[in-house]
Amino acid sequence: MRISELSERSGIAVATIKYYLREGLLPPGERTGPNQARYGDEHLRRLRLIRALIEVGGLPVATVGDVLEAVDTPDLPMFNLLGVVQGSLTAPAPSASDAEWERAHETVRAEMDRRSWSMTPAAPAIEALTAVLVRAAQLGYPDWGESALPAYFDGARIVAETDVATALAAGERDAIVDVVVVHTVLGDTALAAIRRIAQAQVSLETLAMGTEPST
Repeated sequence: MRISELSERSGIAVATIKYYLREGLLPPGERTGPNQARYGDEHLRRLRLIRALIEVGGLPVATVGDVLEAVDTPDLPMFNLLGVVQGSLTAPAPSASDAEWERAHETVRAEMDRRSWSMTPAAPAIEALTAVLVRAAQLGYPDWGESALPAYFDGARIVAETDVATALAAGERDAIVDVVVVHTVLGDTALAAIRRIAQAQVSLETLAMGTEPST
């Protein structure tokens, strides 16, 4: 297909596609003339990844390039690829003392140890969760992790089992990679939205039952 058709099928403007080509995010098409090239389904798939990372994940172009470099490394284990994707979505850690960080990290470790979960494969995510607990403590909620994490971990386990099963069902490595990257980015946004929906529903039910705390 020509770049105009690629634009139409992907929903991305020609000028933006050319920008992705210049930045090396999208591989060049097959040259058919001095100023023409032919593109295939692999370019559509790559544009889907780029859109998910930039439009949903909110990643800068340079970070997208790092993720795509990992995607294009055929012998990179899936665990490592997932780590690259998770690391790209991690917000900067708040400044904290060694004691604050260690206390938060120990809370995460205790919850994972209780479930016999390994600390190794998800290091970027563990650091991100530790940073969240540090921030919670700094905002005046030092015990939030102990009370909230069990329920969060229970729910996340169910979601993770669905994620892994969906990825493996994709078949070939390229398709699995596509699912891992896109679903990780989209899943983060979906989980946040579903949590807000659930909060609204539980609040509605609680108020209907007349159990709103008195002031």
